[in-house]
Amino acid sequence: MNNFAVQDRKQAEWAERAYRAQAAAAQALERLLDLAETRDSGQIRTLAHFIAATFDGQTFPFDLFDLRTVDVDISDDMLLCLDALRWGKADLFKLVPNGEQRILAICKDWGFEWPDR
Repeated sequence: MNNFAVQDRKQAEWAERAYRAQAAAAQALERLLDLAETRDSGQIRTLAHFIAATFDGQTFPFDLFDLRTVDVDISDDMLLCLDALRWGKADLFKLVPNGEQRILAICKDWGFEWPDR
């Protein structure tokens, strides 16, 4: 197999992995948004911070060690979102209906504000 064929095969594999990662992240983000919109606890504040970081990581940096402070199901969904971010095919908020509006509302509800707003 020549180098071009190998590279083409790798690119096709990566495209499939990116597609699967985004599909899984869309479902995971929906679950995480629902929790942040309907629950109120310390681990949900950590989750809301994570959601804010996926939307604007420069303004809301997230300490990855905080993954240890939430339930396993929640951290599993957070990791699925990180995998989709790694592939960079689309912003996470675009993977769910009304994602941007929902994330902005969560940020407001949990006190995550932009310095210039």
